[in-house]
Order: sequence, then C-alpha cells, then structure tokens
Amino acid sequence: MTNAPFILNVDCDMFANNPLVILHGMCLLLGFDNEVFSGFAQEPQQFYGALKDDPFGNQLVVLQKKLGMGIGGIQGPFYGGTGCFHRRKIIYGASPTREECNAHPLLNDELSYEDVRRIYGNSKELMQSVNEITSKNYFGSSIMGDLHSRIQAGREVASCSYELNTCWGKEIGWIYGSMTEDVLTGLIIQAKGWRSAYFTPDPPAFLGSAPTGGPASLTQYKRWAVGLLEILFDSNSPVLATLYKHLSFRQCLAYLVINTWAVSSIFDFCYALLPVYCFLANTNFLPKASSPEFLIPLATFTVFNITTFSDYLECGLSARTWWNNQRMGRIYSASSFLLAFLSVILKILGLSETIFEVTRKDQNSSTDETDEDRGRLTFDSSPLFVPGTALVMVHIAGMVTGAMRLVAGRQQRWGLGEVVCSAWVLLTFWPFVRGLFGKGNYGIPWAVVWKAVALGFVFLQICGLGQKS
Repeated sequence: MTNAPFILNVDCDMFANNPLVILHGMCLLLGFDNEVFSGFAQEPQQFYGALKDDPFGNQLVVLQKKLGMGIGGIQGPFYGGTGCFHRRKIIYGASPTREECNAHPLLNDELSYEDVRRIYGNSKELMQSVNEITSKNYFGSSIMGDLHSRIQAGREVASCSYELNTCWGKEIGWIYGSMTEDVLTGLIIQAKGWRSAYFTPDPPAFLGSAPTGGPASLTQYKRWAVGLLEILFDSNSPVLATLYKHLSFRQCLAYLVINTWAVSSIFDFCYALLPVYCFLANTNFLPKASSPEFLIPLATFTVFNITTFSDYLECGLSARTWWNNQRMGRIYSASSFLLAFLSVILKILGLSETIFEVTRKDQNSSTDETDEDRGRLTFDSSPLFVPGTALVMVHIAGMVTGAMRLVAGRQQRWGLGEVVCSAWVLLTFWPFVRGLFGKGNYGIPWAVVWKAVALGFVFLQICGLGQKS
C-alpha cells in the first residue's frame, strides 16, 4: 500500500518486543556488498507466556536453532510468514541475475501496455510504483498527486477483485496454491537465486502466542503439514527448483526435511503397529535379545535418542522439554501428519479440497488451573484424535494378549525387542492412555472412542489373517 522499498511482515497476533528491530532488519538488508545475499531477513518465531518445558512441542526452539541457523550458510532460512523484512522489488518479481532482471516486465521494452496490465493489473499508479521500485537507481518515490487520488488508487489495489486475471498470486506477490503460502513464496524467491539472512536480536524482535491444548496444537500442525506437502507436489517444488532454477541442492534437501512431514507419518504409523502385530500374530520383526544382531536396532535407538537429547541440551533446554517434544512428535505424526497426508492425496485424486483451518490461540489465564493442568493434552471429537486412540487401544490389547500367551506357557516368537517397542509407544502416547479414563476436556469423547474401536477391529482382522498365513 506504499511505495517504500522494504516491507515488514508481522502476524496480527504478534507485537514488537525490541525497539531497535527496524535497525536490525535494515542492517541486514543494506549491510551486504551484494543485495543478493539478503533478499529477505527472517527472525525466528518466539512466544510470550510460553508454558514451561514446552508440553505441546510447538515452541520450535530446536528446529529454528538447528535447521534455521544451519541453512544460513547455504541460501538462508525459510520464509516463516511473520517477523520478516522483504525487498519490495522481489515481491514484484525481480531477480538478482542480470539476464533475468533485464527480462523483468516493466524493464522490457518489447512488452506492450496490455502485457504489463495483465501482469500487475489496471492501476497505473501501481505500475509506476513497480517501475520505480525495480529501478537500479531508486532513491524515493516521485509519484505525485492529490490525497484523494492516492486514496482511490489504494482502494482499487486493495479490493479483492483487483488480482483477478493477473499474475498476482501466481508469479508475483505472495504465491497461492498452498496452505503454507509463506514457505512457498520464500521457496520461489530463493529459486530465483536470492539468499535470505537470519537475525536473532536480544531481546527478541517480535513475540507471539503459541496454541495450547490438544485440538489447537494438532490443528496447527495439520495445516502446516498439508501446506508443506502441497508444495512438494506443486510445480514450484524444491526438487524442480533445483533441477531447472537456482535453488541449490543442499537447500533443496533442507526444504525436503519439512516438506515430507506428512509422508513420514505413514512409515511412523506402520512402525508403531509392528510390535502389536507381532503380539497378535505371534511373530517377530526384531532379532532375539540373545543374538548379536539385536545390537543393531539397540544401537540405532540409543544413538538417536542421545543425539536428539544433546541437541536440546545445547539449546539450553531441559530433559523434560526434550521428552515432551519427542512425545508430541510421535503424537503429531500419528494424528496431524497422517490426516494431512490423506487430505492431500484426496486433493490430488480430485475427490476433495483442502480447507484452511484457523488455529485458536487462546491464552488460558484461569487461576484455578496449575501449570501441570495447562500442559495436559485436551481432547474433542475431532478426527485428529482417532488414529492415536486406536493405536493405544490395540497396543493395550496386544500387551494383554502377549501376557496371556506367556502365562499359558504357549510358544511365542516375539521377544524383548517387541515388548520394549510396544511399551515405548504406550509411553509416548501416555496422554491418550490418560484420556481413555479422563473426564471433561481431559477425556477422549465417546464418538472418538467408537471410531477408534472400529479401526482397531479392522487391524485385528488383519492380524488374524497374518496369523493364519
């Protein structure tokens, strides 16, 4: 809505926490010898009033410090949708390379006025603004006119119908096509050859609110997973951007870490079902504890947990925070990510459309609840809770079946490895175990329980077929 060369993007539920935040952002955008190294400057999301030990695993501390800072040496951090300083000309489609910059619509004399209007819309004031912003020697706006005409031009550009039949949302501006349009927009910017910069001022530049409770947290992660998987199957996917554009291979791998959240849920869920399948079908998938081969999965499990635990310690976090994030990571995978995967598959098949679900970020200020109560997982009748509930129920049934077989002295093929894995699943899904016996918001609704029973029954039939074979 202005002709300023820079844009500050902040979510409506965040506020400035550092009076020098503009100075920090401008230092990065103006401090490099070549502007290609600071196409945009991203500050990590941080939260006020955050619960102790991150009980819902959504404060993103380790992810932002390890992944965000780690890719700072490649092409820079992802665009996170808030706390970001942009160059306006990049939003208008400018490229850092000389050849592509010369092909910019308003710098190309071969394009007619109709072609330019098709790209940017009918506003002559906006087209003049774009022309000035993308000029190499821009020192301020020369657009003049009375206040009334400026207001009218602003209303025209701000109208919902202005972008129809233009390139807004397709090639310029914030790009549509994904629920995580911020990550998609940042990907397209970096695919043109721009790099981004990461800044972490002290105190934090902006503070927002993280969702609390089960439904809000799971809904947020589902929306993220849906949007990130949509990008993977989009024409602007990081793989295609690496093959045909200027996204580096290592930056592509960094994007794939988050783009495959939903895909990984299929493997996680199948692995979580393997131990209970072994109990019910009387088989095994791990070597016996007495065999040397058992050291391979044992070492893998141990090294993984030690590595992740050390990451949290390096970030100054507690052991309880590590466990909460490990626990919620498994819960998100079996609920939010799994349903996100199914939603995108249905969209690809043309059977359904993905829906943007708004995350409720209510801050619970009740003095009647303790910190432990505010950190407990709450439930509602959302389908998000069905897979996790079914997983817990079949594991309990499997453990009981295995124990009965053991007491009866019947021959069993499963061993210590399967028992430990099943116990680990129940431990990570302990909030669901408590939810089966909880009341009110802390109890799993009967509608969810009966759906989980139906899914569990289907799984038991599969186990029965496996036992017969």
